[in-house]
Amino acid sequence: FLKAPWLHSRNRNYKAEFASCRLEAVPLEFGDYHPLKPITVTESKTKKVSRKGSTSSTSSSSSSSVVDPLSSVLDGTDPLSMFAASADPATLTAAMDSSRKKRDRDDNSIVGSDFEPWASKRGEILARYTTTEKLSINLFMGSEKGKAGTAASAMSEKVRTRLEELDDFEEGSQKELLNLTQQDYVNRIEELNQSLKDAWASDQKVKALKIVIQCSKLLSDTSVIQFYPSKFVLITDILDTFGKLVYERIFSMCVDNRSVLPDHFSPENVNDTAKETCLNWFFKIASIRELIPRFYVEASILKCNKFLSKTGISECLPRLTCMIRGIGDPLVSVYARAYLCRVGMEVAPHLKESLNKNFFDFLLTFKQIHGDTVQNQLVVQGVELPSYLPLYSPAMDWIFQCISYHAPEVTAQWLQCEVPHALLLNSVMSAFRAEFIATRSMDFIGMIKECHESGFPKHLLFRSLGLNLALADPPEGDRLQILNEAWKVITKLKNPQDYINCAEVWVEYTCKHFTVLFFCFVLQLQSIIKKVIAHFHDFSVLFSVEKFLPFLDMFQKEGVRVEVCRCIMEVFIKHQQEPTKDPVILNALLHVCKTMHDSVNALTLEDEKRMLAYLINGFIKMVSFGRDFEQQLSFYVEARSMFCNLEPVLVQLIHSVNRLAMETRKVMKGNHSRKTAAFVRACVAYCFITIPSLGGIFTRLNLYLHSGQVALANQCLSQADAFFKAAISLIPEVPKTINIDGKMRPSESFLLEFLCNFFSTLLIVPDHPEHGVLFLVRELLNVIQDYTWEDNSDDKIRIYTCVLHLLSAMSQETYLYHIDKVDSNDSLYGGDSKFLAENNKLCETVMAQILEHLKTLAKDEVGAPGHLASSQGAWTLVCPVSTGSVCRPFTEGPRAFAPAVFSASQLLLAAPLILQVSAQVPPQSGFPRPPSQVAAVLLGLSVLFLGHSVTL
Repeated sequence: FLKAPWLHSRNRNYKAEFASCRLEAVPLEFGDYHPLKPITVTESKTKKVSRKGSTSSTSSSSSSSVVDPLSSVLDGTDPLSMFAASADPATLTAAMDSSRKKRDRDDNSIVGSDFEPWASKRGEILARYTTTEKLSINLFMGSEKGKAGTAASAMSEKVRTRLEELDDFEEGSQKELLNLTQQDYVNRIEELNQSLKDAWASDQKVKALKIVIQCSKLLSDTSVIQFYPSKFVLITDILDTFGKLVYERIFSMCVDNRSVLPDHFSPENVNDTAKETCLNWFFKIASIRELIPRFYVEASILKCNKFLSKTGISECLPRLTCMIRGIGDPLVSVYARAYLCRVGMEVAPHLKESLNKNFFDFLLTFKQIHGDTVQNQLVVQGVELPSYLPLYSPAMDWIFQCISYHAPEVTAQWLQCEVPHALLLNSVMSAFRAEFIATRSMDFIGMIKECHESGFPKHLLFRSLGLNLALADPPEGDRLQILNEAWKVITKLKNPQDYINCAEVWVEYTCKHFTVLFFCFVLQLQSIIKKVIAHFHDFSVLFSVEKFLPFLDMFQKEGVRVEVCRCIMEVFIKHQQEPTKDPVILNALLHVCKTMHDSVNALTLEDEKRMLAYLINGFIKMVSFGRDFEQQLSFYVEARSMFCNLEPVLVQLIHSVNRLAMETRKVMKGNHSRKTAAFVRACVAYCFITIPSLGGIFTRLNLYLHSGQVALANQCLSQADAFFKAAISLIPEVPKTINIDGKMRPSESFLLEFLCNFFSTLLIVPDHPEHGVLFLVRELLNVIQDYTWEDNSDDKIRIYTCVLHLLSAMSQETYLYHIDKVDSNDSLYGGDSKFLAENNKLCETVMAQILEHLKTLAKDEVGAPGHLASSQGAWTLVCPVSTGSVCRPFTEGPRAFAPAVFSASQLLLAAPLILQVSAQVPPQSGFPRPPSQVAAVLLGLSVLFLGHSVTL
């Protein structure tokens, strides 16, 4: 089975884990383990639950009168123990460690690297077979054995005490824990595993054996049948630990004062002490009354037979195989066979007879699945047969892998002479090598057609076959026929998920061997996904399907993949009614939009870029995290890094961040806290570093102005000054013409519009204390003066006229508008005379520029080319200069404008020039300004300034 692409494995340090779990090596007095040496024990008092019908006493006294004749003959001295004790413990410990390392390397090399180990399957089984039902577990509640320092007792007392401890366990000294969740159950099993290690380390071997027996009994419980494969993995971990501990202990007893056992030792190299202890373990296990724990515990220490005889393992494997026949539940028995095959492959992979025997026994018992016992059990638990059969897969896959390792002939013969069940056939294709399956592809297709598919549909078999053919090529003459046979089944699937699961496997096969068919197949898939998203608008459910995004990746051709992504985005923008923050939708659409963005290159048409930017902007506008502004800004930061090649998307992001800053201001009602002030400064910084990456110069100018206004509204004065300075420094770079919709147009009209808006903003911008009065206005005037204007253009003078309006408004005691909590110059200066004097100086400078331009226009001769245009332009300039009736963003009439701008002498000096220009404007030109009206204007202005009548 393929690992789910969504599972990820954690990083592990195996050396560190091994070191933390390894038992500490300590010097041992090996004579203490000799069975003939008398054992000194203290007084013990035991209590136990009496067995039904038992007449044994409920307590024991401090000592026993039974005398061990062997101990009395030896008078407490054992020559073998004395001989062993004479060795240096440190030397023996070092030798044992070295031998253990060599032995581990030797065990690992029994099977080759081409054999997939059980450890690689463990994580997949635990992740796949889960449950939400409540579980139960029986825990052993061991009794405390009191000890007192009294006289020594005989060996029989120790033996009797240990037997009583085993009786305690078997007679009900247990506690049943009910209603455990799956995680609680796993934690309890891990606690038992640790208790086993602790008991062994503290020399409580009987307690360790009790724990193993108790855990083995859990494998007979199938009350929550969906969880059984995972339970098998957890329990066999404990059995593996126990088997390793027993083997290591017996091996350590084989060390004498001369050397340790060689790597490939024989029973003749093992001393009597180790053999006696080994037999003792097998005798203890043989006394377990229940079949399942007796089988599992003995199988866990199967390797220990090497200490007793050369044929011990080969004799035990058939016996254990026959023991499994006594297990009635087919699910329990198949996992027992899997464990025996696993242990057998570890200790004796060359013994194929027991593996084959397990295989054929399993085939005989597999028919029990359709029996009344199993069917009634499934009815009670509410489990359907299609859900029950996959529970066999891990065990069957392992059995098939073991028997096929370097010997696939047995299974091949069985496949040729028997019509298999679909589940068995699927396990064969999962366990065997891809080359073996590929060379017999047509044979397997024939078996798939004829197999019994009760509870296991055939399209899963074709999927398994496709997985093998993706790794190995079938015979060339069979390739097209294989594809046709598989496609006949796949196209009949009604469930879309089943269809996609099969199609994604066979697409690689088609791509490798049939390029034209693959292209047609891709077009078919494209049509499918368009139909799906056209009728299914619950995007959270759609994108939560684990195979949806991998399905998009099946479109290898970039144009097709982008087209599919465009369809998805169009449907989302059209049917998504409310903003979303669903992480499933966001991650999926970010992937889709990233796919579209990455398709942009130097050859992409502007219309294509505009369409892609529109779709991506539509997605960005639909993302909202509510009041979680920091998360919203983080999303915009991520989007900027992903869509940096589309300028309209960056513009949208800047506007979105500015809006986010203003929403923050609205929530705080203009009173920023330290946290929100830092946040809006982060928004301002985002805009400031993003704007320079844009290409359009007027786009940058307008965004600098807009972002500066947002910074000013949020009391970020220094940041606002930085935006305005950046805009001023950018004006000299404005070209003469710009491209608009593919046509080159003059840029001065756009620059005039921008500067008018800029002047409106500069009214409320406070001066910097270190840069002097009206420093931004002065810098802007310098830039305007140095800019190269068209020869016949009046835009420069129109700009100066707007500057006069600005300066007029700045001379007022109270400005027309303000920004809340920002003190403008009217508050900072308070009508200071020095400020007004500086303002008047600028007015005079600007007015001089305007009059100079009017003189230039007046020099044009009547009837010369451009005469009419010059006259009309001059009159256009005269009107706002003389009356203040045009472009008045800050004033309401000439009275508010003129006094602060013009002196009477300036107006009187300009009067002849104005009359001369205005007289040249014909009535039919569209400018109804006869000279008499101009005279009236000048007369009114002179009366206003001089306080007396002026005759013109």
